[in-house]
Amino acid sequence: MKKGNSLLRGTGIFVSITTLTILILSFGVQGVQQVPDPKAEIQPDLVRSDLVRSDVIIIDTLKTFGKLERSPVVFLHGKHTEALAKQNQDCSVCHLSDEKNRRSYKYKRIKDTEKQTVMDLYHNGCITCHKETKAAGRKSGPLTCGACHQDDPQVVSDRRPMGMDKSLHYRHTKTLEDKCEKCHHVYNQQTKALEYVKGQEAACRFCHGDVTVENRIDARQAYHQACVGCHQERLAQKQTAGPDMCVRCHDPEEQKLIGVVEDVPRMKAGQPDVVFIKRFPGQEPQSNPEGETLMNRVPFNHKAHEEFNDNCRVCHHTNTKACVSCHTLKGDETGKQVQLEQSMHQPTASQSCVGCHSTQQEQPQCAGCHSSANRKLTGVNDAAACRTCHMTPLEPSANPALQPDDQAQLAALLESRPKVSGTYPVDKIPEKVEIKALSNQYQPAQMPHRKMVQSLEQRIANSKLAAVFHREPSALCQGCHHNSPIEQKPPKCNSCHGQPFIERQPARPGMMAAYHQQCIGCHTSMGLEKPVATDCTVCHAKK
Repeated sequence: MKKGNSLLRGTGIFVSITTLTILILSFGVQGVQQVPDPKAEIQPDLVRSDLVRSDVIIIDTLKTFGKLERSPVVFLHGKHTEALAKQNQDCSVCHLSDEKNRRSYKYKRIKDTEKQTVMDLYHNGCITCHKETKAAGRKSGPLTCGACHQDDPQVVSDRRPMGMDKSLHYRHTKTLEDKCEKCHHVYNQQTKALEYVKGQEAACRFCHGDVTVENRIDARQAYHQACVGCHQERLAQKQTAGPDMCVRCHDPEEQKLIGVVEDVPRMKAGQPDVVFIKRFPGQEPQSNPEGETLMNRVPFNHKAHEEFNDNCRVCHHTNTKACVSCHTLKGDETGKQVQLEQSMHQPTASQSCVGCHSTQQEQPQCAGCHSSANRKLTGVNDAAACRTCHMTPLEPSANPALQPDDQAQLAALLESRPKVSGTYPVDKIPEKVEIKALSNQYQPAQMPHRKMVQSLEQRIANSKLAAVFHREPSALCQGCHHNSPIEQKPPKCNSCHGQPFIERQPARPGMMAAYHQQCIGCHTSMGLEKPVATDCTVCHAKK
């Protein structure tokens, strides 16, 4: 196994055994953070400037009590922490601790009381501190209302959520020698206390939501009490530990410094290698009341899917139980009325099988055929595509040792799934195709047909997803020869597309539009440099 880099500044805790993910959404006094789009580009020279910062906290606490009377306050947590450190002071100046010595991330209070009390805490505490600092001859903060409550603040946040992927999780478990109880707990309704139960190590997000509910604090407080609290405790004991300041976790440049373990051992959570995805827990009916045969169960390679995801919440978004425990056949409140069939096939849901696969199809190497900007070829309504997952059970007569529900049947089914490694033999693929659709204005376009097919083959050669779902040699051909019979020599484009378009079929473009939409759309989706829509002569030589 490859050795990972040193722990992220000595990280000392881990957060999830079965889900591997944590989104640390904010760090500070109280209020809502402005979280930018994680895909947005950040100018490197502005990352650590005074105008673009990772430690920006928006103090808008009073909106809990109704409409705000003044603009929220932009608070720079890092600057205040640094100023306190110079005076040999720490977080306790602003943050109190409860009876269990857990730090509250509200300002000078454990919980909110009423509006005036909270407002006085901020005004008296902040302004008094600023006055004392100024009187001592040191650089201080604002003393007037308008200086804090700005309608158009210049400082913006470039903070990024902090995630606990399987690499970082493994480094935490290794540091703590698999002592899961350091972070994981469940609430015992009888004893009214938190306790550790082996085998029930769930992600924080399974219990802690966006807001505090009864005796369950919100995720933001839970993360920071656990993570930052542990880090500070270890630092106080002169042990290696993870970061305890906003910028160390949430700054985009700092996140790039996190060491990554390339070869992460599989997580020890008692999860299956392979499993049947069933319709009902504990029973498997063969037909419905009308006598129609139900779809075959799906053999699911759980271990293989773990390798392609950084956390279990990609699929198990509420808990780690079987999907059918929440999403029943008819739907109920537990699964928010999302039926089992929808939970597996909803193309817009990232947790569904089809939704996740569709996301993968947006990758440049697949986008030419599958991009939503071009044509979303998913095969969801194709009977052959359905059988790729809903496989026909192997006949017991062929191997009496195979029982319908056992692991041997699962393994045998997955092993028997056909995979395709390419398309038709090279000599069966036309080397060039001449397109004469615009030959009245330009020379016919010479399309390097075989080269294009081979290029597509190379782009998906290492994709296990493509290998499973491109079952027929003609699968790649369907990207261009769509809505055509699946055969080695499909009909020409003008068999369907008229010149000009056919008036009685307005949804079907004419020949010229079809070629340009197909070719340029594909190249654009795949990020290829040419051809471009603004230069016709790239494809068409002038007469």
